[in-house]
Amino acid sequence: MKTWNLYLAGEIHSDWRTEIKKRIEEENLPVNCTAPVTDHPASDNCGTDILGEEDQDFWKDRKGALINSIRTRTHIEDADIVVVKFGEKYRQWNAAFDAGYASALGKKLIIIHPEEFNHALKEVDGAAQAVCREPEQVVEILKYVIRKE
Repeated sequence: MKTWNLYLAGEIHSDWRTEIKKRIEEENLPVNCTAPVTDHPASDNCGTDILGEEDQDFWKDRKGALINSIRTRTHIEDADIVVVKFGEKYRQWNAAFDAGYASALGKKLIIIHPEEFNHALKEVDGAAQAVCREPEQVVEILKYVIRKE
C-alpha cells in the first residue's frame, strides 16, 4: 500500500497540525506528515543564528526566509498532497506563497480557512481540489481518497 506524503503548510499559531496527525494515527492511514518549523522564534532567527547578525531587519528576515525555504520547498516538492491553513489572526503571505508554489508544481491542494475568507482567497481556492473549514475534514478527505471510505 502506498504511503502518502502530506505537507501541512500555513499558520503556526494553533494546534491544527496536531489534530490532523492524531486523527491520521487513529484512522491508521498510511500518511507521512511534514511541516515547516513551527517554533516561531526559531524560524524567525535561524538566519542570524546560523549566518550572523544583521543591522537591518530586512536582511535578518531575508536570511531566515531563505533558509526556511530550503525545508519548505523540499517538502512541497516531495508531497503528494499539500494542505494549507489560513488562520484568522494574522495575514499569511507565506501560506499564500506555499499554495501558489504547490499549485505551480501541479500538487494536489487542500485549503482550510473560515468562510469569511472566501472572497480574499478566491484565486487560491480556485486552484485547490478541496476547500475545508475544519482540519477534521482533511482527514475525511484522506480516508475517502486512500480507502474509499
